[in-house]
Formats: sequence, C-alpha cells, structure tokens
Amino acid sequence: MSLWAQAQQLPHENIQQIRAIYGEHFPIEVRHFLAQWIEEKFWNDIEFMPDNPQHEQYVANLISSLIQEIENKAASVSDSELFLNKFKLMEAAKTFKQRHSNNPINLYNYIRQCLQTEMRLVKAASGEGLAGMPHLIHNTMGTEIIQQIEMLRIRTTETGEDLRKMEQEQEAFTIHYHDCTKLNAHIQQMQNQPTQQVQQTLQKTIRQKENLEQVLNQKVAGLMQSRLALGDKFKETVQLLNKLQSQVLDEELIRWKREQQLAGNGAVFNNSYLDTIQEWCESLAELIWMNRQQIKEVERLKQKLPLDAPGVNDFLPQLVVEITQLLSTLVTSTFIIEKQPPQVMKTNTRFTATVRLLVGGKLNVHMTPPQVKVTIISESQANVLLKSDKLGKNGDASGEILNNTGTMEYQQASRQLSVSFRNMQLKKIKRAEKKGTESVMDEKFSLLFQSQFSVGGGELMFHVWTLSLPVVVIVHGNQEPHAWATVTWDNAFSEPGRVPFTVPDKVAWHKVADTLSLKFRSATGRPLSEENLVFLADKAFRGTYTDPSQPLSWAQFCKEPLSERNFTFWEWFYAVMKLTREHLRGPWVDGFIMGFVKKKYAEELLQNRPTGTFLLRFSDSELGGVTIAWVSDTTEVFMLQPFTSKDFAIRSLADRVNDLKHLLYLYPDTAKDVAFNKYYTPFQDSQQQGPGGYVKPVLRTHVPEIYTASGNVSYPNTPQHSYLQSPDPTRDTPSVASSFQSVLHL
Repeated sequence: MSLWAQAQQLPHENIQQIRAIYGEHFPIEVRHFLAQWIEEKFWNDIEFMPDNPQHEQYVANLISSLIQEIENKAASVSDSELFLNKFKLMEAAKTFKQRHSNNPINLYNYIRQCLQTEMRLVKAASGEGLAGMPHLIHNTMGTEIIQQIEMLRIRTTETGEDLRKMEQEQEAFTIHYHDCTKLNAHIQQMQNQPTQQVQQTLQKTIRQKENLEQVLNQKVAGLMQSRLALGDKFKETVQLLNKLQSQVLDEELIRWKREQQLAGNGAVFNNSYLDTIQEWCESLAELIWMNRQQIKEVERLKQKLPLDAPGVNDFLPQLVVEITQLLSTLVTSTFIIEKQPPQVMKTNTRFTATVRLLVGGKLNVHMTPPQVKVTIISESQANVLLKSDKLGKNGDASGEILNNTGTMEYQQASRQLSVSFRNMQLKKIKRAEKKGTESVMDEKFSLLFQSQFSVGGGELMFHVWTLSLPVVVIVHGNQEPHAWATVTWDNAFSEPGRVPFTVPDKVAWHKVADTLSLKFRSATGRPLSEENLVFLADKAFRGTYTDPSQPLSWAQFCKEPLSERNFTFWEWFYAVMKLTREHLRGPWVDGFIMGFVKKKYAEELLQNRPTGTFLLRFSDSELGGVTIAWVSDTTEVFMLQPFTSKDFAIRSLADRVNDLKHLLYLYPDTAKDVAFNKYYTPFQDSQQQGPGGYVKPVLRTHVPEIYTASGNVSYPNTPQHSYLQSPDPTRDTPSVASSFQSVLHL
C-alpha cells in the first residue's frame, strides 16, 4: 500500500496535521493526483542530495518533470465535478514554473519534508516501519515551521470570524439600545398624561422596556464575554507568533548568516535556503499584519461602544504595541545582505554586493521603491551603532565609496525585492591610530547598508540597516596574505552576539586545523589529511605541539616569524595554498604531491627505495616553493632547488618531472608516466612553424651531473661538492640547482 493511501486512513487529528503541511507552497491536490509518481521519484532516488552542486541538474530535471506531470494530469481531468481540482492543478503548475524554475532545490526539499512528515505520522500510528520505504533525512525543522504557520493561519481565520460575529452582536445591541431609549422617552411622555387609558398603555410599555433591558443586559454580558475571549485568543496568537518568529529569525536566519560567513572560508553554502526563509517570513508578515488589523478593529468597536468589565484592564493598547513591535522586528531583521562584498577589499578596485528585503513584496514596499545607501564604517563606529542604533556625533563614514546608492527593484517571478550594487569602488579610507604591533591588515571595517520606507499607506515608517561581514582594506597586493589571515580568523572563530569585531586571541588547534583544511579544500579541490595537519601543527607551534586541544595564539598564527625564518606560519601556508591552486591542482587532487612533509622525514622515506624513486614536498625555506626529492644510484637522497610560481608559469610541474629522466617512480612505487602522463604538454612537431614563420624553442629542465671516481653519478650543490655555490643561498640546502636549456628543433 502506498504511503498516501496509508496516510488517508489515519485518525482525524493526524489527517489534520497532514493537511496543514499542504497549502499554497505545495497544494494537496498535486499530492493526491500524483501520489504514486511523487513517491517513486522522490524516494527511489534518495541518494541524490541537492546540497551537492553536482546534483543540481538532476533536481532541475526532476522538478521540470513534476511540472509536466501536473500539466498532463490537469489536461486529463474532464469531469465537471472535478473542475476545481483541474483548476488547482493548472495553478500549481504555473506557480511552480514562476517560483522554482530558477531554484528547483527549494521545491525538492519541501516535497521531501512533506513525505517525511507523512511517514512519521503513519509510523507513529501503526507502531511499525513502512516496508520498502527508504529512510528519509531527519530534518523536520522546515516541516514544523510550515505546520505552525498553517495552524496560525487557521487561528487567524477563526478570530476573523469571531470578530465579525462580535461586530454583528454589537450592531444588534446598538439597535436594541436605541429601541430602549425610544421606549424610555415614550414612558416619560405618558407619565405626564394621567388618563386611565394612558396608564394602561404605560404599564404595558414599562413591562416591554424591562424585557428589553433584560435582553440588553444579556447582550452586554455577551459582548464583554466575547471581547474577553477574543482578547485571550489574540494574546495567545501574539505569543505563538513571537515564538515562531524567534525560531525563524533567531535560529534559521542566523544559521544561514553563519553559513554565509563560513562560506568566506570555503565552506559549502546553500544560498537557496534563503528563499525558503523568505517564504516563512512572508507568511509571518501576512499573519502579523492581519492580526494587527483585527486587534485595531476590536479597538475601533470598543470606542464605538465603550463597555469595560469590572476590574479588567484594557489589554488592547498593549497588544497593539506588542504586535507592532513584532512587525518592526521582522522588517528590520529581514533586511539582509544576500551577496557579501569582498572581505579583502582593495582601494580603487570594483566590487559588488546585493541587499534584499525578505518581506518587501508581501508588505508592498515596492510600490514606492526604497533607496539604499552604502557607507564604510570602522570597528568603533560599528560598536556605537549596535549599542545605540545610531552612529553618534562622529557619524561620518570612514571612507569614500563611489556608486554607493541604488533603488530596490521587485522581481515578479521570484517575488524578491533587492538591489545589486555592481560598480562600487572604495576611493579612500580613514584609518585609526595603531597600537603596539598592530598593522593596517589587522584593522577591520564594515559596509553599512541603510534604507527607509513606509508600510500600510504610511501608517508605519521603518528605518532599516545592516552591516556586512568585517572587511580588511588593502592598497597593495603584498598586503593580501595578512589581510586574509585576519578575515579567516574572524570568519572561523567569531562568536554570536560579540562586540564588533572581537575575536578570541587563542583557539584550540583542532579548530584551527578544521579551518585550514576547509580553506585548502576550497582553494585546491582536496582537503588536508590527518598527517598534513600534524605536520602543520608542528610548524605552527614551532616544534612544541602536544595535542589537538593545545591553544594556538593569533601571534603564533600570523604575527611571529617561524624559527630561523623571516616569514610567519600563515604566510608560509597561504603561499603553499596559492601555489597549489594556481599550478598544482590536478596532481594535488590526484594525491601525487605529498607536500606537507619534513625534509628529514622525506629522506627517511626514500632511503630504502629503488633508484629513481622521488616525491614532491613543499619547501620549508622558500615561500610558495615545491621541491623534488629523489634517490640516486648511490642510495643518497637529493633535493632539487625549489620551484615557485614564476618557474611554473614557464613550464609546468608535470613537464619538469618528465624532463628529468633519472626520476622513475613516484613514491612509493608508481611509475612516473602513470602518475603524470595526463598532465604532460602534448609534443609538437619540431618542423611546425609558429606565428610569423618562426620555429618555437622549447625549454627543458636539466640537472647537471658529475661522475665520481667510482663511476657513480653525483650532483653539484651537495655536501659532496660544497665548493659549488647555489645561485640562490636563501633556498633549501643541500639542494640541486635547476637550469633551463633552450633547445631548438630545426
């Protein structure tokens, strides 16, 4: 039996729960008419996870197929009794095209959450698992939020009905009260006429008045009871709205912002989740506004008929204040930066950013499109702003940004109100005074985005602002490594609710290691291994590493030079990462570059290997250098002078390895050509002429060889030939100099 068939046999309260998750986002008619198709497609292919970028095309095709199935089903519905269902299906197909064609993952996730809720309820009712149904992801947060929204929508509809009934009761009371007033006037008139006939009529009228007064008293009691009951409902609704809004804003939106920040360090980031959060926020905005209007309507009715129960305070003004504050918090919190500006910002260089108001469409803010202004402020200014909601007396910007104003635009298809700044430039920056060992690359700024607009026909005015992630401003490319150290540390280790932009001075090594691996994977395509991280720990702690919880200080990370070196740990790591990203990505991803290995350990690894065995390691003494260590026929281990980015810009690593014929096996025992063949530059016919008719020379790597008296091959620049000096004494020693021989193929 299908899941949908079992779900329809559940008790009434469970069916109501299922109905609650199907609404505007995914009509229950689609679930009903395509039940079998949906369960087959969205369960049998459970291994396809939309968070993985390579599966995006699959999800897009699946949602496209779903829309086609809905259209086919709508076309096949012909019975006049099913006309409304036909209409619902057609509307669903149209809505899915408009909302999800550019972002199918959202709908994919939503459908799976609905299926998960169904299965959870069926399992709970039967006490058994579903045969043949694979395990779904245990992420019920989205489903719970949707259920709460639907429940609040039902409550709001009910209070709306209660309000209409109360208004009718009040109108009926007013009519009766008016009748009673007329009777009173008539009685007073008759009392002045002492005739017997009038007195008889008077007694009858008085009894009529007493009956009417009794009815009025009952209606007054009923009205006061209705007001109190409705007030209690509103109080509970406001509490539920507050709780749900806190869940959406303080948990889900904050989580999205945190993931956006970690994406600055290379973490995988599902930006499309913001569309889901927007749907929740729009539903909240609609519910809050409707309840606010209902509460204000109760106030209006009370002003027309001011009846107060004895000893009961008027709760309506406070409710209006509370629900208005909820709306204000929702609006100001959903003015967010969808695309952050670059966190390392170079002056006089173009950069972009995108700001979005999640509830702008629902509140019709776009009817008068708001302007957004961007300024750059210092850390101290950000601190003042967060404390007082104002920049203070010295509220001037800390720099000048060109093209820093824009108008928010509403996209009908995506229902997004946003503005993209595509041509901003930071012309100049005003820096604070430095203390101690501080440098300009330690100083953090932030971009402040500000706007104001009104809602409800000018009834409420909002001034909104939001701060970007911290940025470091540089004026020269050589400042970039240290600037990225500041940004990386801030992204990884900033704590929620911090004072801008405070970060811990010391962090446990295992957290630093996770960050370094994340950065390296993002830049090069492969994370760092446990052995790599142990090597880095030993380097960062200058040989004093003990355990993963050992704290590493900011100074050790990027301030203090490494032992016997004139550069820091971060500078060394950043240079290696940059070299690998730009020139060594393929071999690194394939695992052919050992890289993070000490010179002495490399020698030990190679000592007992066959002649010609070699490995690739990152240089300890040269920033962004990689050296080749190999075993000679005398079982001696030699190290080639490190190659840098400049060298690889001339000839690639694979081609250099290919040039050196004495390199035979990549450690431990992989034939050189098996490892590097796919990276060799294809051979070109020497007779083929290049541009202008010239024959192009080919540069090849060559290592000079010297034969000893015993007939063995040795190399200059080694301990055996100390009289030959290295052309660059700052490079790794002992080393073998590499040179290029220009060969003309004529």
